[in-house]
Amino acid sequence: MKIIILGGGEVGGSLAHNLTKEASDITVVDIDGDRLRDLQDRYDIRTVRGMASHPDVLRSAGAEDADMLIAVTNSDEVNMVACQVAYTVFHTPTKIARVRSSAYISGGSIFRDDAMPVDVTVNPEAIIKDDIRRLIENPGALQVMDFADGQVQMVGIKAYYGGPLVDQELRNIRKHMPMVDTRVAAIFRDNRAIMPQGDTVIEADDEVFFIAATRDIHSVMSELRRTEPPNKRIVIAGGGHIGQGLAESVEDRYGVRIIEQSRQRGYELSEKLDRAIVLVGDASDKDLLVDENIAETDVFCAVTNDDEANIMSSLLAKSLGAKKVITLINNPAYVDLIGSEIDIAISPQQSTLGTILTHIRRGDVVKVHSLRKGAAEAIEAIAHGDESTSKVIGRSLGEINLPTGASIGALVRGEDVVIAHDDIVVKPQDHLILFLVDKSKVKDVERLFQAPLSFI
Repeated sequence: MKIIILGGGEVGGSLAHNLTKEASDITVVDIDGDRLRDLQDRYDIRTVRGMASHPDVLRSAGAEDADMLIAVTNSDEVNMVACQVAYTVFHTPTKIARVRSSAYISGGSIFRDDAMPVDVTVNPEAIIKDDIRRLIENPGALQVMDFADGQVQMVGIKAYYGGPLVDQELRNIRKHMPMVDTRVAAIFRDNRAIMPQGDTVIEADDEVFFIAATRDIHSVMSELRRTEPPNKRIVIAGGGHIGQGLAESVEDRYGVRIIEQSRQRGYELSEKLDRAIVLVGDASDKDLLVDENIAETDVFCAVTNDDEANIMSSLLAKSLGAKKVITLINNPAYVDLIGSEIDIAISPQQSTLGTILTHIRRGDVVKVHSLRKGAAEAIEAIAHGDESTSKVIGRSLGEINLPTGASIGALVRGEDVVIAHDDIVVKPQDHLILFLVDKSKVKDVERLFQAPLSFI
């Protein structure tokens, strides 16, 4: 597959790194020559310097025979115009654009071939907002991933001393929860993946990823770690698109305060939000946080566009007694430096990557979640065809020839959620949820779900 990436920033660089394992021909376009040289030094890719939306630059990048164009520059307008040029001049089959402004997304159906021919729009702010909302709704979770339109969730948690199943074998889950069906998809111990078996023992500090029907998630979490009370008080540092969207999505269920440094932006937020309280000030102001009883805060979310400001305000909030801090960090190098002082670091690159990978995967893959800094993936794929044309339909889960490091956690059949057991037989249109700890085996999984020619 030949892919052109427009924009060599954090997101574009992360895409280039991940896609070199999946596509044979990657070209990155950017106006910054130093940035392109750095990418060339790190990855086996081509680079072209120039304005990403200019036809001559796209031609130099190989747009005439490209399979896909992914526009992730910092400008919505450049991204959209580049897709327009790719469609009109080069007839590029698939065009993906990062579009941050909600005005374009909510302003009517403009993304169509006879208007603005963008096949897929990716809104990082909306993705991050939903990621944080799910974390607020599930106290104790490190990551929460939705599948099958929200019917199924995969949750990553850290097992703590005193949890009911710590130091016990996984087969005991059914004994502890006879009325709830769940499956542990993977365990990470000291950054090493363990494919779980019935006799696998959960140890304290393990990162455990399990899958269950969404309605059962809280019950399963209570078995794997100490039960945490529901969150009540949320403080959001940063009133930009992410902060506003997050406040709007949770203000009807939690007590929300949003801290914004700009007085004008603060006035705008106060008019748009119904229940959230807007405070004008610096989230790194100790006196402000103390006055707002930060010690009584359940979740402090730092979501400004400044990594340093997010990290410093989070560390301060944590030191003053905030129970949990969630911090937006664009620079991946910072994540390794902060250690355990910050509870959850949100990476825009990883959040965006999963959405884009969904449209790159072969086979009918409808959802991809990237995790563990891109080293592992959770995938939702649909089974098409019949017993003679499909490699999975008509076979029991135990008979499917999965590559090493891959496991099936559940399948969704209509409105029924079925947790994976070896004797379950796959039927047409089943949605299978898979966990893959070794991304080098992605192509093997794709081939299992390649749609037959009659379906295409």
